[in-house]
Amino acid sequence: MSETKRLELPTGVSLAVSTYGDRASPPLILLHGFPESHRTWRKVAPALAEDHFVVVPDQRGFAGSDKPEGVDSYRIEHILGDLFELADALSLDRFALAGHDWGGAVAWAAALARPDRIEKLVIVNAPHPLVFQKSLFSDEPQRLASQYISAFRDPAIEQRLQAMGLETFLDKSFAAHAPPGAIPEEEKRLYLEQWAQPGALAAMLNWYRASAIVVPRPGEDAPLPAWTQAPFPKIEMPVLVAWGMRDKALLPIQLDGLEEHVRDLTIVRVEDAGHFLPWERPEPLVAAMRAFLRD
Repeated sequence: MSETKRLELPTGVSLAVSTYGDRASPPLILLHGFPESHRTWRKVAPALAEDHFVVVPDQRGFAGSDKPEGVDSYRIEHILGDLFELADALSLDRFALAGHDWGGAVAWAAALARPDRIEKLVIVNAPHPLVFQKSLFSDEPQRLASQYISAFRDPAIEQRLQAMGLETFLDKSFAAHAPPGAIPEEEKRLYLEQWAQPGALAAMLNWYRASAIVVPRPGEDAPLPAWTQAPFPKIEMPVLVAWGMRDKALLPIQLDGLEEHVRDLTIVRVEDAGHFLPWERPEPLVAAMRAFLRD
């Protein structure tokens, strides 16, 4: 049984938030990524609600939530503000946090910024920021696979997507990262309706524009950003990283060296899944999360 409502936050945005399970159960917040919504977790949240109070928002800029204008509105400090104000609005002092794709990037940042609030961290096909940034300079396949980030930062990309047609974009870009036929027609219709909302394309793409990650051009001899050479804090709480190993955008190299940055790390590799593990292969993900969260 789920409930969906809009919550107006002190950060100035209202988020559409779905909840599952008993409010008295241990809390778990699930964060989606691009170009999706809370429905990223549609096959995961109900199962985990057997043991947890599960909170699944549409993040700012997506689906049923507000879409503030301007790139600055999507900087990580504002998105973290949404997360913790959402937790406060629901009286969640400490909680488990899971994130996929951009939701995983937010989850990594939240664990670094407020380890006092997060009991356990679950990351699904979302690279650690330092590992990712270094790989974009040291690993040419990952650099090539990440050129879409530069394309999404282009100021003219919204016009090109509109000219292409959102359905063509869905088929050629988004659906290309999932197995054939993996996206039901009903879900396709929902994606297209959400992306067609006023300001939705710009809002979703502004997540890429606001990111500090540097993506060199293929073959470019560029220096690493200075911040990658400075001491970087370790993640202290237990972390589960679940990875669909057929991910074409975020390659398995993102798992290399993770143990240097996480004190208590569990990695689960799902060999027959790609980037969208939560709805491509939800069964092994649910099993891994349930075992990890119960431990």
